[in-house]
Amino acid sequence: MTMAVPGSERFSSRPIDPTALAAQLPASLPVHTVTQEQIDALDPLTYEVVRHRLWSVTDEMGEALKRMSGSPIVTDANDFDFAVSDELGQEVQVGLYNTMLVGAVDLAIYWTLQHRATNPGIAEGDMFLTNDPWVGGGLHQNDAMVYQPVFWEGKLFGWTSAIAHQPDLGGVGLGSFSPAAQDVFSESLPTPPIKVVRDGVLQDDVADVWVRRSRVPMMIGLDLRAKVGANTVGRDRLLAVIEQYGADTVKAVMKRMMADAESRLRGKLTDLPDGTWHATGYQDQSHAGDRGLHKITVAMTKAADHLTFDFTGTDPQSGVVNCTYAGMRGGVMLALLPILAGDIPWSAGGLMRCFDLVAEEGTINNASFPAAVGRGPIGPAWLTGNLVAECLSQMLDQAPELDAHVQSACCGTWDTAVIAGLDQRGAVPTPFLSILMDPMAGGYGAQPQADGMDTGGLFCIPLGRVPDVEMTEFLYPVLALWRREEPDSGGPGRRRGGVGASLAITPHGTSFPIGLVLASNGKAVSQNNGLAGGYPGNTGVEYIARGSDVSTALGAGRLPADLDEVGGTAELQPCYGETYVAPGEVFTMFWQGGGGYGDPLVRDPEDVARDVREEKVTAPTARDAYGVVLDDTGAVDTAATEDRRRELRDARRARVAASERDRSTVDLTDARRLDDNLVGISRDGGDQVACRHCATVLGTGAVGELDLVRYEGPVSDAGPQVVDGAGSYVDGAVHFRQYCCPGCATAISTAVVPVDHVDDVTRTSRVLADAAPSGRS
Repeated sequence: MTMAVPGSERFSSRPIDPTALAAQLPASLPVHTVTQEQIDALDPLTYEVVRHRLWSVTDEMGEALKRMSGSPIVTDANDFDFAVSDELGQEVQVGLYNTMLVGAVDLAIYWTLQHRATNPGIAEGDMFLTNDPWVGGGLHQNDAMVYQPVFWEGKLFGWTSAIAHQPDLGGVGLGSFSPAAQDVFSESLPTPPIKVVRDGVLQDDVADVWVRRSRVPMMIGLDLRAKVGANTVGRDRLLAVIEQYGADTVKAVMKRMMADAESRLRGKLTDLPDGTWHATGYQDQSHAGDRGLHKITVAMTKAADHLTFDFTGTDPQSGVVNCTYAGMRGGVMLALLPILAGDIPWSAGGLMRCFDLVAEEGTINNASFPAAVGRGPIGPAWLTGNLVAECLSQMLDQAPELDAHVQSACCGTWDTAVIAGLDQRGAVPTPFLSILMDPMAGGYGAQPQADGMDTGGLFCIPLGRVPDVEMTEFLYPVLALWRREEPDSGGPGRRRGGVGASLAITPHGTSFPIGLVLASNGKAVSQNNGLAGGYPGNTGVEYIARGSDVSTALGAGRLPADLDEVGGTAELQPCYGETYVAPGEVFTMFWQGGGGYGDPLVRDPEDVARDVREEKVTAPTARDAYGVVLDDTGAVDTAATEDRRRELRDARRARVAASERDRSTVDLTDARRLDDNLVGISRDGGDQVACRHCATVLGTGAVGELDLVRYEGPVSDAGPQVVDGAGSYVDGAVHFRQYCCPGCATAISTAVVPVDHVDDVTRTSRVLADAAPSGRS
């Protein structure tokens, strides 16, 4: 565990009370604000018109950045975001791009108001630059934010901000990813807020210092100017709105936008049952050479109109799988925005008033300086979001009218692959560096009423896009052998998880090896869990075909379609590592699909047959996971399917001792839904939990044990989508674990977990009369 450096506490940021922050500001920085009476006096028409104008400001800022940036991270993948904030930094309107960044933008503004208001001062025409994840703005150092104060008649009216992932900002590793890092000093230098624009003029000295650190200085310099330009667009458009409607009216709309978002979310929470839900996940390996599993755990408590996310029990910070408080908060927003606020305008400053975070310092999702945090947003912050989404979905699953917002885990993680080398295709060889953005095509998690979207994108980037393969080949000296959806990669369930995909590239247009940095999780332990008995999606895996014969195949006019066809030796790659791909060798990466929802044995056989026809599922998986048998024409063999499903259920029942098979049943007439399989019933002043399929009583009492059948077996029992190779990555044993109803053998919970993983699925966590089950822990 990395110890905190004395004095580093200055470079940390937490949400603070706006009233207290306003009282701290010096007299030299007057701010514009309005009274509650002015907010209440807004007429509905003006409110809606101005609210949509502010929304359009962020959209136009996004278009401006994309048009000026030369980075595929921005232009293709949309890995960036924007915000318009009030005078104190509270986010009034955010963009629909990388939503994790929403949890960090306001923190940087709070810090700037606290520590820069006097020296060097905050003035009209200024812009600040930061990439310090302890201050905020971004989730790791590659997230660089440019933000500006907007003044009206000499008073600080608000802020605009533009933030995007940068391909390289220095450090030991390519793309600023150092797989072996033990502290931040092996990574890109974190820069606290510094003035990059004064009186409307870009400061060349600051810009030169900024781009000097990078392996791709021209791209970093262009992105810096693109962010400055986007902020300029944002300021001009915001001032135009003020000129048309008046400063007081616009500010009143901003304040009401946050208050309305808060009120609507609190109203939704009030209508949901109180209780506590748990979820736990793991980062497999924390750095190059590590063989451990590192845990993040959360207990989500909903009481009245408020949520508390308690991460107590999370493992200490380690290696590069750490994020700061900003990352943890960004992970929460990753889940909360689409699941709870999908039908509420994303005025994040109001939404974030509806929850509290509890976390110990020095843990992997609340790391203390100088921890390495290069993997922050796509490791611990992402996993934090997955776990919060799991808890939120379990809570919402009890409200049938909200089942459209329930979703199993999406692709689970981001598989990072940074390539760099020498491009010899031009008259003058030039260096290149890029992050392969193809894993943007992740599989979405299944929902109660819908399968997950196949290669539908990333949960955290609603407007994300996968890059054009031909554009990748045009920009860099590589040839893509394939990029395709992978059958069986979506988690089996009553509703199937969306499938993921794979990519294979080989150097083309260079005689030098291409450097490769890898950083990913979800290889030993699944991070794309299912819900309500649904199975997890596939585990990720990467190979390099050493000594392959791909050049011969291409010379003969044959394009290889799998690793067996390229020949050579398939070298399995670790979660974290630095290596190379030589000319004639092939690099392949398989990224993740989404988790399933519900027991796959109750999926409509015709849906399974369609999946097989569309090559989303293979025929063996249809038989073994779904219990569906197809004839020679691909049609469902009804009789054989009934026999096969009976056989699979009998195998589950065989796990129950004969003396335990006689269970009481209950009338389900007044039962309340808890999830796809469980219902709650009140009888004679007491509470019972029962199986909604066979009415078997599974537990009694407000806080009691659910009497389920537990099975533990080899990882291969999870299906072909989960690689049975945890021992290639970690030392701890991993297995398949499933809980079933003792009456009908329906799967209640299914997961691939470490053998010492502690479950909460067997407990009811409700404290009120309407008993309900908790999630895994």
